[in-house]
Amino acid sequence: MIVPKIVFSNPLIGDKTMTRSPTRKRPCRVCKRWFIPHPRVKDRQKTCGNPPCQREWHRKKCEQWNHNNVDYFKDNYLAKKLEVTGTPRSRLKTGLPLCYVQERIGTAQLIIIEYLSQLLMRRCRHQCRQHAMGKGPSGCQLPGSVSSRGDPHSSCCNH
Repeated sequence: MIVPKIVFSNPLIGDKTMTRSPTRKRPCRVCKRWFIPHPRVKDRQKTCGNPPCQREWHRKKCEQWNHNNVDYFKDNYLAKKLEVTGTPRSRLKTGLPLCYVQERIGTAQLIIIEYLSQLLMRRCRHQCRQHAMGKGPSGCQLPGSVSSRGDPHSSCCNH
C-alpha cells in the first residue's frame, strides 16, 4: 500500500513533508466484522456501512437518546395539548360528558387531569405486569383507606 505524502509550504517554516497514516481497521459495533472506515468520516464511523447495521445502530442510539431524555416528549405533548382550543378529544373512556366537565373546571385543568390520569394508569399497568411476572412487590393492592369501586379487598390487577 502506497502512503500518500502531503507537502506544506510555509514561508516562515519552510517546506514540511508529512505522511498521512491510513485509517485503521476497526470492528463494526453491530455485526463485529472488521472494516476500513470511509476517509472523510474517519473516527466517527461506527458501523461497517451495511444497511442492516446502520439501521440497528440508529435504533440503538435513538433508544439511548429516548432513555436519557424521557421528559422531552412528555413536556411537548402537554404543551401542545394545552395550546389547542375547543373541546379536547379524550383518550380515556370515563363516560363523563367532556363538555360539561370542561365548562365546570376549564379546558386547561381538564387536559392536565386527563394527562395525569393517563400517567397513573400506565404506572398501574406497569406495576401489575411486574406483579404478575413475580418481579414486583408482594402485593399490588391499593392502600386500605382507598378502595376501588367500593370493594376494599379488590386489587388494581383484578386477580
